[in-house]
Amino acid sequence: MPKSMKYIPFILAVMLGIAVPALAEPAVVDGIKGVVSSGVVTFAEVEDYCRPAADTLRRQYAADPEVFHQKLNDAFNDGLTNLIERQLILHSFETDGYKLPDSVVDELVQERIHERFGDRVTFMKTLQAQGLTVEQFRKQVREQYIEAALRNQNVQHQIFVSPYKIENYYLANQDEFRVEDEIKLRMIVLAKSSPDDTNVLKLAREIQAKIKDGTPFAEMASVYSQGSQEHQGGDWGWVQRSVLRKELADVAFGLPTGSISDLVDTPDTCYLMFVEDKHPAHVRPLNEVAADIEKNLHLKQQAKLQKQWIDGLAKKTFIRYF
Repeated sequence: MPKSMKYIPFILAVMLGIAVPALAEPAVVDGIKGVVSSGVVTFAEVEDYCRPAADTLRRQYAADPEVFHQKLNDAFNDGLTNLIERQLILHSFETDGYKLPDSVVDELVQERIHERFGDRVTFMKTLQAQGLTVEQFRKQVREQYIEAALRNQNVQHQIFVSPYKIENYYLANQDEFRVEDEIKLRMIVLAKSSPDDTNVLKLAREIQAKIKDGTPFAEMASVYSQGSQEHQGGDWGWVQRSVLRKELADVAFGLPTGSISDLVDTPDTCYLMFVEDKHPAHVRPLNEVAADIEKNLHLKQQAKLQKQWIDGLAKKTFIRYF
């Protein structure tokens, strides 16, 4: 956590008691996507906010322009919503009388420069490339900090997931934690050049014979296997039936612990499998899943509290979308 986070209690505790006059409905301005009280969210701001997501989507859906434009539109709408929420929070900060001293903002800016850019020369070059001024960057840092501070105060501090809630969720959702039969599997994979490739069959039988004579399966897998786990001695770890092709699963799950399969010959590949251990189907115990349950419940409670808080701010503030 940055050292300047120590100022959160300060900015939330210092009240100025400023009276807020009634605000007239703002006029529509070209390029504005939203208005919150006297603050605005411009098209350019939404574009800047969404630029990282847009770059990722452009790479991800380069071959599908229609999907790209739909995803980009969704990202733009989400970005507009997030920026409107930020304006609501900033308006609340101002009208409730909180104040963030300039000295604190200066410290935050220096921290951000050090963390993200390393030095001021790189910082200035990056700003120039992005078309930003130092003052605009400073404004962004200030607003992001205020938003994080008030979200922490009004949402995060209100969240508590008790052991009782975790246990109740676990008992009510047993199917979510049910695990199929599992085997700890090693496999040697030999690709054929054609369905009637007899050389691969011959090699597979030679490998099988060496293993039966005492050569470790993992050693033979490291030397001969062409599968993705060859460098791990053919180790697939713990796998469930659904992970394997049916013809492999039927053989592997029928093997006793510590045994090697016969050669499994398919049109494109030959396989040898070794089952090191087995776990029967079971429900994972609470101590294994408690952390995941707590995280899930925390996120749900966070979303609920955040919506209630933002809705409350919205009821007290003029908002308009364009």
